[in-house]
Amino acid sequence: MTTRVTTPEEFIERWRTPPNLRVSNVLTAASYVFPSALDVLDVVRRDEEVRFTILGDEDWSVCMDRTSAFRTAPIEEVATWTFRLVHFNLTRFYEGILSGFQEDVMIPWRTQLSSWGFTWQRCAPLLFISTGGASSTYHNDNSHGLVWQIEGTKTFHSYKDPGQHLTAEAAVVGETTAEDPPDHDPADRQSVRMGPGDRLWSHALTPHWVTTESPLAMSVTLSHGGLCHQGDFAERELALRAYWDQHPDEAWKLDLRNVRY
Repeated sequence: MTTRVTTPEEFIERWRTPPNLRVSNVLTAASYVFPSALDVLDVVRRDEEVRFTILGDEDWSVCMDRTSAFRTAPIEEVATWTFRLVHFNLTRFYEGILSGFQEDVMIPWRTQLSSWGFTWQRCAPLLFISTGGASSTYHNDNSHGLVWQIEGTKTFHSYKDPGQHLTAEAAVVGETTAEDPPDHDPADRQSVRMGPGDRLWSHALTPHWVTTESPLAMSVTLSHGGLCHQGDFAERELALRAYWDQHPDEAWKLDLRNVRY
């Protein structure tokens, strides 16, 4: 059972070190009410910056046809397909379907982090929508993520001790990404089932994968790059900072998110 962080003091004490932890809604309260996942999907799927992958056991030609039709097919039909979708730039929708998100979610959260003594280089929301049976890739992010389940159910899988499965140094140079997780003892796994309203803190540079358990699911991750508390970085992120010190020409070539969700 993943314990839940309920106070700022607990969060400040535990944010640096895996495993992942549930975060109380009290700490991350937001007045924003999301549109339905189906409505968001219908808008976002048409945007040129959206990324999506058609999955499932269908013949490859079916997957190709669905990929071609994804943006224009009836939305009710699309929602019956197995797919995963991510959008990394939600500011494109702040004057449309996500009107109010900046004012009601991002500004209050950044203000709260600052009041707790945190600084950061990047704090931005990412959108994930998927259907039943879909799974993300097995990957790690260079950023800390506050995962917020909005609609439907997903299970967020990682490890109780990520260092036993992937060192921070290996994560920095990208030895993680694959379609499926490697073989491992299920007893080593940390799987957190998340329903609407649940929040989870995902540590930077820790391997993870996410499975969808409901017909349609939507989540938003508030992604934090270069997060620091009163001068101290998280343990695993120190490996990233060290790598950039050794390879300064690469520091700004690496984005702070995994583009192969």
